[in-house]
Amino acid sequence: MNKKERGENIRRQIVREVRHHPADICKHIAQIFSITPQAVHSHIKLLEKEGRLNSDGTGKGKKYFLGDVREYKSLFQLEDKFTEDDIWRDHYSFIVEGLPENIVDISQYGFTEMVNNAIDHSGGQHVSISAIRDNEKIIIMVADDGEGIFRRIKRLCNLNDERQALFELSKGKLTTDPDNHTGEGIFFTSRVFDEFRIDSKGVSFRHDDQSAFDFILETEFSENESGTAVYMLLKRDSERDIQTVFDDYAGPDEYQFNKTVIPVRLAQYENEKLVSRSQAKRLLSRIERFNHVIFDFDGVSAIGQSFADEIFRVYAQNHPDIELLPVNMEPNVEKMVKRALPSRGTKENK
Repeated sequence: MNKKERGENIRRQIVREVRHHPADICKHIAQIFSITPQAVHSHIKLLEKEGRLNSDGTGKGKKYFLGDVREYKSLFQLEDKFTEDDIWRDHYSFIVEGLPENIVDISQYGFTEMVNNAIDHSGGQHVSISAIRDNEKIIIMVADDGEGIFRRIKRLCNLNDERQALFELSKGKLTTDPDNHTGEGIFFTSRVFDEFRIDSKGVSFRHDDQSAFDFILETEFSENESGTAVYMLLKRDSERDIQTVFDDYAGPDEYQFNKTVIPVRLAQYENEKLVSRSQAKRLLSRIERFNHVIFDFDGVSAIGQSFADEIFRVYAQNHPDIELLPVNMEPNVEKMVKRALPSRGTKENK
């Protein structure tokens, strides 16, 4: 271990231990690393300068406590005794201590959901977890060395490719383990954070609260690399709360996840047009799990007659208990949808 790495380890240990040793942190760290209290103090001064530590008092009565800027990262082995709630409680909860309740709740929810996915679904041996708090935001990153989330979903759900797996994931209620999971974790996590991204095997899904669109992109994360990397960003001044997001996707009569919004543009591969019944069927996959389905046509300039007919006439007639609601339609899209709408009264909205 070189001098730089040793210094980082000492400062990381100071941040980890200061809550339990506010008055004797210099002596405590000196014993752990076999260095002088004066050497520890030089590290403490640097942490204070960075905003990671604050102090109160003078002389022998001086006490140290965590500053507003906080960070913790570590590599863990995925083994039977490894649980997401213990890791959150023992290693990461201090990152959001003192912040508003909604920020704490969202951070804990996203952290535990994504770490649990790595435990139950990745098939990997290790998970790297990082949490950072600065003056403006919270960033949480979870990366495993497993099969890759999209590749796993493709394989276990018999889908055509990783992009289709990602598209199905964006609808919600998709799980490879229905006995133990609802398939809601990734969907809701992507909605409660300001920014959410999954990179795996050269394919990326990105949701940004400030953008009208979700994105499926090719990434620099090589398809030959193992694993899945999840990135979550939450602004510290966010007024969003989990209950409100849950309520947005619950039906009007009962509290359950029975509404989904399908961004139709994600069904397009590269520059292809949405014209065929097979494309529509891909879009309609698994929506029978919902009572209310919103088709968001934002970013779609035109669709074919067969595509519209398969959704708004054929599927609508065969599933009269499911409400289909097209929104954000360009004139050409609206024209095709109106031609296909059955007499049963499928709703439409611009």
